[in-house]
Amino acid sequence: MDFKNLLKQIDFIKEIDKVKYIQRKTKLFNSDRKENDAEHSWHLALMAMVLTEHSNESIDILKVIKMVLIHDIVEIDAGDTFIYDTKKNHANTDEERLAANRIFGLLPKKQSQEFIDIWEEFEAGLTSEAKFAKAMDRLEPLLQNTSNSGGTWNEFGVSYSKVYEKKKVIDAGSRSIWKYAEKLINESVDQGILKKD
Repeated sequence: MDFKNLLKQIDFIKEIDKVKYIQRKTKLFNSDRKENDAEHSWHLALMAMVLTEHSNESIDILKVIKMVLIHDIVEIDAGDTFIYDTKKNHANTDEERLAANRIFGLLPKKQSQEFIDIWEEFEAGLTSEAKFAKAMDRLEPLLQNTSNSGGTWNEFGVSYSKVYEKKKVIDAGSRSIWKYAEKLINESVDQGILKKD
C-alpha cells in the first residue's frame, strides 16, 4: 500500500468538503432554500444515470458521472458564477483553471492529471460525454426555476431570450430532452413566470 498516496487522497477528500458550503443562486424544487454545489453535483449524477438513454450518442456513463461530480469543485476557490451574470462570464476562467490545478493537485500525480483532464473535457464541451453532462447541468436549474414560479429568473430579471440561449446547449447532448426543455421554457412564458422580451 502506498501510504503517501493515501494521505494525499485524504487531504483532497477533506478539501472538497468545502463544496457543501458554496451556495448557488437556484433553490431546491418547490423551496425557498438555496441549493449548494454538492447537492447540485449529486443531483446531476443521478439525473445522468436515469436519463442516459436520451443521449444523442453512445456515452461512457461513468465518465459523465465523474464530470458532473467534479465540474464545480473549482468553485471552492473561484466561487459560483451565476449563469445569467452580466458582469462575469460563465465560461471557463483563468481563476477556475488555477483552482483546478491547486485542488486536483492535492491528489497523487496520475489521479490529479485524470481529474484535470476530465474537468477540461467538461469545460470544452466537445465530446459526447461532455455534451450530455452539460445538458444535465443546464436542465436541473430549469426544472428548479419552473417548480419555483420562475425562481431566479424573476429574482434577477432574466428574460426569455437569455434563458433560451443558455439552455439551447441541452440540444447538443440530447435532442429529446431539449424538446422537453424548450416546451417548459415556452410554457413558462405562457404561465407568466418568464418574461418574453
